[in-house]
Amino acid sequence: MNSIELAKRIRAKAVEMVYRAHASHIGGALSMADILAVLYHDVLRYDPKNPQMEERDRCLLSKGHACVSFYAALALVGYYPEKELETYGTNGSLFLCHTTHHIPGIEISAGSLGHGLPIACGIALGAKRQQKHFNTYVILGDGEMDEGSNWESFLFAAHHHLDNLCVIIDYNKIQSYGNTNEVINLEPLTDKLKAFNWNVINIDGHNHDELRGAFSQFISTKGHPTVIIANTIKGKGVSYMENDLLWHYRSPGEEQFKQAMEELEA
Repeated sequence: MNSIELAKRIRAKAVEMVYRAHASHIGGALSMADILAVLYHDVLRYDPKNPQMEERDRCLLSKGHACVSFYAALALVGYYPEKELETYGTNGSLFLCHTTHHIPGIEISAGSLGHGLPIACGIALGAKRQQKHFNTYVILGDGEMDEGSNWESFLFAAHHHLDNLCVIIDYNKIQSYGNTNEVINLEPLTDKLKAFNWNVINIDGHNHDELRGAFSQFISTKGHPTVIIANTIKGKGVSYMENDLLWHYRSPGEEQFKQAMEELEA
């Protein structure tokens, strides 16, 4: 299975989980599926049979509400049986509607936005001081960039030269109540992050070659933390969900589910 196929299967599993549980946040889960696929197929050092392997790369999902794609990715690379995903969003399940660290492969519980990057900074700084050689990756939502804790962390990481830290911004241009440029405009985002003394890479977040190239550039960059601005489409892969604010919170009905699966399997 290559990264393209992995991304397709992540999307299909994510839609199925949201449909079964009558849950939400499918739009932002689909927009980051390619990011996860490339990370887990080509980039990260990890061992599903030994989730606490000391030298593993740490991958944190700060936008924890988009957890279905993360759960799906971890199942598809072998952390736990895919069948366990059927319990998502049900009473007594570990697969909650925001990520929980009780699940193998998940480093932190997430839900309140703006927490992932500060925690990632601490992990990366700790690795530096203990002379450990793993990298830390953290996926942020673009709406989450409104949180002041992220901007404090951008200052902190650059000051401490955390070149073992890679931030990926899932820049799908839509947050919970509207377009990001209408809620709080982030632009000029690239210039702002460069001014914070980060190595900034701006790419198509659905192009696997560009994603691999960006991660390769991160690994070779010394002295500065890296941020990848991954330009994505909310609801990517399902025609009626793409670029539609409604699918931040909506769950598909039976006919919508069938159409989504047909499109994703095409």
